[in-house]
Amino acid sequence: MHRIVFLDRGGLEVPLRPPCFPHHWQDYADTKPEEVASRLAGATIAVTDQVAITAEHLAELPQLRLIAVAATGVNHIDLDACRHQGVSVVNVRNWSVSVPEHVFALILALRRNLIAYHEVIQGGAWQRSEGYLVQVEPMPRSLSGATLGVVGVGNLGSAVSALAEAFGMEVLCAERKGAPEVRAGRTAFEEVLAKSDVLVLLCPLTEESRGMIGAAELALMPHHAILVNCGRGGLVDEAALAKALESGAIAGAGLDVLTQEPPRDGSPLLDLKQPNLIVTPHVAWISDRSLATLAEQVILNLEGYVLGHPRNLVV
Repeated sequence: MHRIVFLDRGGLEVPLRPPCFPHHWQDYADTKPEEVASRLAGATIAVTDQVAITAEHLAELPQLRLIAVAATGVNHIDLDACRHQGVSVVNVRNWSVSVPEHVFALILALRRNLIAYHEVIQGGAWQRSEGYLVQVEPMPRSLSGATLGVVGVGNLGSAVSALAEAFGMEVLCAERKGAPEVRAGRTAFEEVLAKSDVLVLLCPLTEESRGMIGAAELALMPHHAILVNCGRGGLVDEAALAKALESGAIAGAGLDVLTQEPPRDGSPLLDLKQPNLIVTPHVAWISDRSLATLAEQVILNLEGYVLGHPRNLVV
């Protein structure tokens, strides 16, 4: 019988059906780093959303055979230690239909200047106006005919590209930064930055991608461009982005992720109080349909591993 421990079940507020093999299941709403080893003692399967599992933890867990990540990103799992100890790692993939929707919610809000117009209403300016409208700067910009650059052309990037094309946008798919050659269907990274009216980041956080958008990259973007990051917070130098927004080097930014989450130590972006910046608290992935799909994938991943046909293997 497998002993399954879900270290942070509180982050997944959706029913999980029981796996179809003999098991004992233990849920914890959340788990602190110092509690990981004791809670996984004797467990053969660990399920984690965001709780890190390190080499130090694994050294104390000889019975552990599988780590099922209830998310796509696995940067909080020590994969090298898992390989060394013979622990398999699986994740969930292509499950969130809401991320592309959230990307375009941010794009539309920024391009149509919705925050500034909302403040016009809240402040009573329209109510006091002598005309039938109140216009604020900058003038809203249409998506039709604009260029959208995508950094991270996986399933999410492809879905965002399809939505962009439906709006009448031209789509440029960026080659990896620093790549020696540009593959067919891709555009050089720096050229995408220079040509994009809207730049969307959807790539995972790796040593290669960490800090990929800094002051030099922001300086390549047109002054009227906006940046949207629904990938990982560490992709962007937040101090450099704050300066670019304050100086008008770019027109706006929408982010669903920050370098530190939750941002208990603050962020240069959270200190900005201006309508051309929208920050949401890592919620792009959340929707009823997305969570139901994620929950089913978690169980299918467990069943696949135990029944001898593993799926979504990372290690």
